[in-house]
Amino acid sequence: MSPAAKRLLFWLPIVLALAVALAWLFRPAAVPVDLVKIGRGPLMVSVSDEGETRVRDMYVVSAPVPGRMRRVDLEAGDTVVADKTVVARIEPSDPASLDVRSAAEARASVDAAAASRTHAAAQVRRVQAELEFAQSELARIRILARSHTVSENDLDSAERRAKTADAALGEARAEQQVRESEYQVARARLMTPASRTRTADCDCVTVYSPVSGDVLRVVTESEGVVQSGTPILEVGDPDKLEVVVDLLSSDAVRVQAGQRAVIEAWGGSAPLEGVVRRVEPFGFTKVSALGIEEQRVNVIIDIKEPRQQWQRLGHGYRVEPRIVLWEGRDVLKVPLSALFRQGQRWAVFVADGGQAALREVDIGHENGLEAEVASGLEAGERIVLHPGDRVAPGARLEERN
Repeated sequence: MSPAAKRLLFWLPIVLALAVALAWLFRPAAVPVDLVKIGRGPLMVSVSDEGETRVRDMYVVSAPVPGRMRRVDLEAGDTVVADKTVVARIEPSDPASLDVRSAAEARASVDAAAASRTHAAAQVRRVQAELEFAQSELARIRILARSHTVSENDLDSAERRAKTADAALGEARAEQQVRESEYQVARARLMTPASRTRTADCDCVTVYSPVSGDVLRVVTESEGVVQSGTPILEVGDPDKLEVVVDLLSSDAVRVQAGQRAVIEAWGGSAPLEGVVRRVEPFGFTKVSALGIEEQRVNVIIDIKEPRQQWQRLGHGYRVEPRIVLWEGRDVLKVPLSALFRQGQRWAVFVADGGQAALREVDIGHENGLEAEVASGLEAGERIVLHPGDRVAPGARLEERN
């Protein structure tokens, strides 16, 4: 063997060993990742938002007439019976206080009315005296007429004067009543709130409860002056509760009557079952906590559980209903955090022999956390969660503990 061949046989293993050592030293490090095994299970697609409970048929009892309402004795939670339980009593309101000018004018009107009343009384006395004189004159002429001392014409004239005096007396007395009424009206204008006498048996308007149920809220409790239509209290049946939730209009169009609902965060140990009864056709604008105007739609949900399970719920309580749009019991599903876009399709990295393998998948329904796998993956395969930019096809993977 030549010296060159000997040198080659000597250095070749060393160079190969050095190359392998350098390749091992400078190879890419394994990427630490979180792996999850995909499997089959239930998947629910739903929409949810904060809602509140309310009595299905709530009645606002209002004042039918203006006046002074006495203090309401009912309290929230009291039971009322339709057309029997007295809600409130409203009496005529007190007169308003007069300013200096109005008071002076009212006193002057009283003085004028008193003078007119005195004048009317004097007129009655004068006309009454004339009537007495006419009646006496008529009596004398009748006596003379029997003896034909006076003519028939004188008798007729005396009777006419007597009738005229009697009519004048009636007119004077009527005028006196008018002046008396004007005097009382003028005095009434001087009445003040302190001068009004209040009694227990007043000419009050009694307001009864229109329906049977419980008092939900007393709106106006203290005694005071109320106008016609002023709310007094709210009445309803707490056994007939419903849930109202205002959804974004883009979510409300996916909801329809009859869909299942799960009522959560109501305070009980387990969620309550419900069903959508109505999606209101009228939307409204609501400003979110971030100051963004949003179009909202009210969705009404009926509670299907027995009353004993939610008897502590009342009107206006906060709940979080979840309306089920689609539900599957045995669905192959993948976490959304493992998916990323690969061109026009979705893809995941599958752990295959300790290396990352790119796999394109087709997904179906998704709920914001998980998605239904239509094709591309099989149950039991392990995929990478939250793949970063270091994860690439063929990259070595190291599972985090």
